[in-house]
Amino acid sequence: MAKKRGKRYLEALKLVDESKVYSPQEAIKIVKETASKTANFDATIEAHLRLGIDPRHADQQVRGTVTLPAGTGKPVRILVFAQGEAERIAQEAGADYVGSDDLIRRIENEGWLDFDVALATPDMMAKVGRLGRILGRRGLMPNPRSGTIVQPQDLPRAIQEIRKGKVEFRNDRTGILHVPIGKASFTEEQLRQNFDALMDAVLKAKPSGAKGTYIKSIYLTSTMGPSVQVDVSEAQAEAKAA
Repeated sequence: MAKKRGKRYLEALKLVDESKVYSPQEAIKIVKETASKTANFDATIEAHLRLGIDPRHADQQVRGTVTLPAGTGKPVRILVFAQGEAERIAQEAGADYVGSDDLIRRIENEGWLDFDVALATPDMMAKVGRLGRILGRRGLMPNPRSGTIVQPQDLPRAIQEIRKGKVEFRNDRTGILHVPIGKASFTEEQLRQNFDALMDAVLKAKPSGAKGTYIKSIYLTSTMGPSVQVDVSEAQAEAKAA
């Protein structure tokens, strides 16, 4: 059965020509307009990239991080698994939650997950590893590829980067990336800067095993709004030129 759409969504859909592929600038403008029609809150703007990869193969996984120049537009709750001197450093750097065995038990026993990013010092990973099944499926497990396993002296820098808008991206089981690039309240220029930064990072993260067309399609959408298709060639060219 087809999903029934509300009146506000259908009104917003009139702004989108579903047969057209838009330039990044046009798509951003339209998504901002549709967001104002479909949500009475500051909606998140997301980019969805369908990749030409086979997610079943380890050498075709796409994973990385990007610091969005205009930030994410939302507060980020940072947890740091650390002990001893590293715990003090993380607290002074402004982490929201810092600890070791106490936090691990809370996550294991209570299912507590009220944080957005988890960092860990290398010496903590033997203990944090047992949280893999809980944190992994939510994309919260500290990992060297995402830069979330951090030496104690580097914790202030890592925490600051996350506060400024550093986000992680990774393909899902169907080979699609879903990445927030800001809020509907952002200016078109801010969203454009963030989108270009994301595109540049994704292009650089192309895995060695990927063959043929790497990025097959790109759509921008707001939390409750319709999708707007973006011209892949234009998006790639503009990201490289930015």
